[in-house]
Amino acid sequence: MEQRALGRSGLVVSRLALGTMTWGRDTDEDEAAMQLTAFVDAGGTLIDTADVYGEGDSERTLGRLLSDVVPRSDVLVATKAVGRTGTGPMGRGASRGHLLAALDASLERLGTDHVDLWQLHAWDDSTPLEETLVACDTAVATGRVRYVGVSNFTGWQTAQAATWQRAWPGRTPLVSTQVEYSLLQRGVEREVVPAAEALGLGVLAWSPLGRGILTGKYRHSTPSESRGASPQWQGFLDGLRTATSDRIVEAVITAAEGLGTTPLAVALAWVRDRPGVAAPVVGARTAAQLQTSLDAENVRLPAAIRTALEDVSAPPFGYPERR
Repeated sequence: MEQRALGRSGLVVSRLALGTMTWGRDTDEDEAAMQLTAFVDAGGTLIDTADVYGEGDSERTLGRLLSDVVPRSDVLVATKAVGRTGTGPMGRGASRGHLLAALDASLERLGTDHVDLWQLHAWDDSTPLEETLVACDTAVATGRVRYVGVSNFTGWQTAQAATWQRAWPGRTPLVSTQVEYSLLQRGVEREVVPAAEALGLGVLAWSPLGRGILTGKYRHSTPSESRGASPQWQGFLDGLRTATSDRIVEAVITAAEGLGTTPLAVALAWVRDRPGVAAPVVGARTAAQLQTSLDAENVRLPAAIRTALEDVSAPPFGYPERR
């Protein structure tokens, strides 16, 4: 698997990241072990989790597998913090108290003394940004974190945080932003992606398959075993199921048929090779599902197909992004 620098940093990651949101919940430990083994065997290095995934079970599962299945030194562990992870006055948010306590709890669950990439999972209006970022500096200075990034920040939030860190000598620069990005969700191209490019942040794209819709499996019906059939996830998918998305899915399927590959491979290759993207984050419930994403590694989209897909999925741009 190809390796890429994460933004303008010295951290080099595989151009496909393994997402673990379902681990410990929809994906049991045996399936997770098979996923991890297949991913590392394919040359993958970046594994993404968060303290809130499965109420900590994702991190616990990964921690056990890093002891028994894959050596810790063979992978890069990325986790996130900001959401509610405990009771009491410091049980949530981006305060220094909560962030550093949440980091220590993540390290314990992961069974490691450091994480390679620590990401602020969301913007917190109730905490001064400088307090949040000083906590990131502390985490790096104490050796518990190697690199720092953000997730789900808007364009101006990304720019403000990255600029603050660059403006002061000795501060820890941000190296990444993780946002939803796919042929069905291109709004980040208005301001987030340009901000990331200008400030040296690599983009990690979550849900690169449009929450599964771009695979075509929801084209005519909702499979009974799919997320769309689950009360827990139905609303998550319905937000992207529109007449416009139907047209985009049909275009992806047509491209896949012409290339002799799968709609999944087309959708994944498109976002993987977008400007500024370091790695799409691909999650799967089973090892078989993950293998279909790993099989897309060698897919290259011809310029004509890429242009056609970009035309059919183009997000609206106007003032002030375009004058």
